Formats: sequence, C-alpha cells, structure tokens
Amino acid sequence: MTNMPIRGDLMPPISDSQKESGKVREDDGSFGKILKDKVKEINKLQLDANSAIAKVELGDSGSIHEAVIAMEKASISFKTMLQVRNKILEAYQEVMRMQV
Repeated sequence: MTNMPIRGDLMPPISDSQKESGKVREDDGSFGKILKDKVKEINKLQLDANSAIAKVELGDSGSIHEAVIAMEKASISFKTMLQVRNKILEAYQEVMRMQV
C-alpha cells in the first residue's frame, strides 16, 4: 500500500509543461456550467412557448395544440428547475448546520 497524501481537490495537478504551453483546459463538465446551460435551455422553452402563443393569437399558421404542448413543456421544465433549486438549497443549509 502506497502512502499518497490526501488532496482536497478532485482536479489532477497542472504540470509545468501545461502551464508553459497554455494547454490548461477549463473543466467543461462543472456543475455551475451544467446548471447555467439548463437555465438557458428552460428560458428557450419559455420563449418558444411565447412564440407559439403569439402565432395562435395572430393566426400565423399557429396550432392551438402546438401552443399548449409548448406551454406544458416550459411549465414542467420550470417546475423541475425549481425543485432542483430547492434541493440544492436544502443541501447547502444542511452542510451549513454541520458542526466542525
């Protein structure tokens, strides 16, 4: 069994050659980036639903069925995002209540 030090971070160390060559890549799968992408996706669904509603109102070849489906997609996505946010806040508050 080797005695390796316990590290607090999960990222591999950056070598000197990576620093010099500038080939240090950002973590593309970070939680923050994923969350930001999902919020943008939900916003796009909301905008699509608003567009579908406007098409129906103006009579621009918009189908009521398509508008209702777009509204439901946006609604379900938004409700899901709120539940995820609530779980994240609960987890954060639980960690903050822990005694060291």
